[in-house]
Amino acid sequence: MFTKDIGIDLGTANTLVYMRGKGIIIREPSVVAVNTKTDKARWVGKDAKEIIGRTPGTIVAVRPLKDGVIADFDIATTMLREFIRKALKGRLFTKANVIICIPSGVTPVERRAVREACKNAGANNVLIIEEPMAAAIGAGLPTNDPAGSMIVDIGGGTSEVAVISLGGIVASRSLRCAGDEFDNSIINYIKKKYNLLIGERTAESVKLEIGSAFPGSDESSVDIKGRNLLSGLPENIRVTSAEIRDALVEPLARVIDAIKSTLEETPPELSADIIDHGITLSGGGALLRGLDRLINRETGMPVYIAEYPLDCVAEGCGRILENINDYQDALTDNVKYY
Repeated sequence: MFTKDIGIDLGTANTLVYMRGKGIIIREPSVVAVNTKTDKARWVGKDAKEIIGRTPGTIVAVRPLKDGVIADFDIATTMLREFIRKALKGRLFTKANVIICIPSGVTPVERRAVREACKNAGANNVLIIEEPMAAAIGAGLPTNDPAGSMIVDIGGGTSEVAVISLGGIVASRSLRCAGDEFDNSIINYIKKKYNLLIGERTAESVKLEIGSAFPGSDESSVDIKGRNLLSGLPENIRVTSAEIRDALVEPLARVIDAIKSTLEETPPELSADIIDHGITLSGGGALLRGLDRLINRETGMPVYIAEYPLDCVAEGCGRILENINDYQDALTDNVKYY
């Protein structure tokens, strides 16, 4: 009566919360607006993201996670506490048992920071699962079967590549190059080519609107506004899909290299399974137009995009919560807590 089971996809860009029996109940940006005078959180989630780049000196919009790991412990704890409170809807005396996801390449210190942040935010028991495993389960891959399944989860801070068989990760790569790096590449490209400085939100909107990884039939252009670095005055320019594709060449090449390295480490029997079943893409990066065709061209493997790529990790946490005994091997430690 006094405990609820929730799964948290603690992402660099967005945090999703799954409650057992209800599904995904919270989707919020991983942003906190802090008042620098009082060191108190003013806004959390959507409200905080709206004011990025628009704040006075006394308000700072902070993203407490960088490259998939906690960069600001206190702010991350505040954010988690707010999300857990929203999930429990302020029920008095109710505690939450939490399954939370972390990148596969984190250090023991970073892993402990995630657990401590959850505990400090009011969680009762905390179990940890690696993101590529949760994404594979959420995408509906047969992770418990003696067959190779390959998942590529491209989030905001990290790209996770893993080959999974019999409930465990056989070969993996955790790359700190994902959606945020794509945005930075667009910012640097516009700065270098046009001497125009644009913000993170503008870069993200350009990426979503006309960004692509592979030439297609829907080539288009968009107007963007920023500050001219030579005159210091606001300026408006038009950029094309081809230019944004050029801007994304380097970070996409790093993701492709990580996929190839993982395939090189995969045992031959599992490689044969991947040829048959293909590579599954999840995470927000999977929505980049033409990414599946680019990976197909570079690897020769069939590539599929998960049905709901943004939800895969949270849905994977949910499936583990609903069938905890079937996924004991997927949980990295502290199974005795449940």
